Amino acid sequence: MTKPYSDDLRERVVAAMQSGTSCRSVAARFGVAPSSVVKWTRRVAQTGSVSPAQMGGYRRPILEPHRDWLLDQVRACPHITLALLQEMLAGRGITVSHDTVWRFLRGCGFSFKKRQWSPTSASART
Repeated sequence: MTKPYSDDLRERVVAAMQSGTSCRSVAARFGVAPSSVVKWTRRVAQTGSVSPAQMGGYRRPILEPHRDWLLDQVRACPHITLALLQEMLAGRGITVSHDTVWRFLRGCGFSFKKRQWSPTSASART
């Protein structure tokens, strides 16, 4: 992940923008994108600070509270599809993408094989 620009640069860009210089000329002078100039100026107007918001961090898996139920569904019907699991979750009021279901099951040790869902073998490459 890339590192945000320094607060010093952001402050100089915003100060130049507030002095009445055009967005594109400020961007060219400081070597940043015009969109960054606009966003930093807007951020100062909204929050009073040029500091960037938090980047990265840990996101708790959204399906973790439903782990037992999901694994029971896969064990009860080994040929169940991700689309069907997604629909069943939607029926329970949990709206997630196809990819979210897949990543959750993959994290639980399942791999997709054409014949059925099965746990990852011990000799499989990781």
